[in-house]
Amino acid sequence: MDPTCEEKPAEHKSDEEDSDSTEVPAQIRDTPEDIILEAPANGLAFHPNRDLLAAGDVDGDVFVFSYSCQEGENKELWSSGHHLKSCRAVVFSEDGQKLVTVSKDKAIHVLDVEQGRLERRISKAHGAPINSLLLVDKNVLATGDDTGGIRLWDQRKEGPLMDMRQHEEYIADMALDPDKKLLLTASGDGCLGVFNIKRRRFELLSEPQSGDLTSVTIMKCGRKVACGSSEGTIYLFNWNGFGATSDRFALRAESIDCMVPVTDSLLCTGSTDGVIRAVNILPNRVVGSVGQHAGEPVEELALSHCGRFLASSGHDQRLKFWDMAQLQSVVVDDYRRRKKKGGPLKALSSKAWSTNDFFAGLREEEEKREDDSD
Repeated sequence: MDPTCEEKPAEHKSDEEDSDSTEVPAQIRDTPEDIILEAPANGLAFHPNRDLLAAGDVDGDVFVFSYSCQEGENKELWSSGHHLKSCRAVVFSEDGQKLVTVSKDKAIHVLDVEQGRLERRISKAHGAPINSLLLVDKNVLATGDDTGGIRLWDQRKEGPLMDMRQHEEYIADMALDPDKKLLLTASGDGCLGVFNIKRRRFELLSEPQSGDLTSVTIMKCGRKVACGSSEGTIYLFNWNGFGATSDRFALRAESIDCMVPVTDSLLCTGSTDGVIRAVNILPNRVVGSVGQHAGEPVEELALSHCGRFLASSGHDQRLKFWDMAQLQSVVVDDYRRRKKKGGPLKALSSKAWSTNDFFAGLREEEEKREDDSD
């Protein structure tokens, strides 16, 4: 398989091969080409060590693709249509040999990555449609449903290890601390939930926020928890201070539907307006635009195993790849430069558009010229 995430050494051919060959060399792109589906994808996941991308769509179909920066080399390896309703989330096992999927049909499926063979089905795993999925370790999974139910599963055993219902609305997203002790949940009831999965007990719910909490991730070396909301606001919680927010800031986006951490301070958000924003946490700043889905809502984001690519799925039925090289080198300091209100959002990749955003950050060239003219 083409090692897309690695730098490729130049190939040297003999004079005889050069003279006999009439083939035009394949074009090498900065990112893999878009993958076009027949329906929008809700679930998206990169393989932990190979150049593979899994997607689950609203028709219940699951796909695994190999991807490459070599033009024309993206390939569908297999697809599965075992789910009866929309596939909501997908995740690879730690060793990359299995793919776990959950669906609106209330089932959990475990598939073989090489051939797409269905190895295990847990029918009626929840009493309501399953909306979120998180890998805890090589054997244990966490799932959350549309009515606020959370279950913990050991794939070596029958039945759930833990079954709790503390939220009043759907479980939108889940995150796990590095010690794999605390499970954090973002819910449509506006609350952040905290569950001790080692002791299998409920800890607490935060104060409800004004909108649905749609996503959750741990930042700043585990000192902060960031939650995205349906109102376009990021809420920050101190670790062990989950009862109330420590900070919040609005992105001037219609909503934040998904988030993925890129570094300890930077994360990417996907929104209903189709823009993928890079956001720095403390200091809170919108750094720029990573990419977009041309006005179509962004459903899911995933970061590749090498950190080089961000993949996004949107209502335009496309899986897009974005180059993260420029974002990885961004450093945001506490000094806030003077800038025009309503300026364009800086494009952070060759494929990203510059868009209008009231909190556009790092417009260095324009600001430098303004300062020089004063």
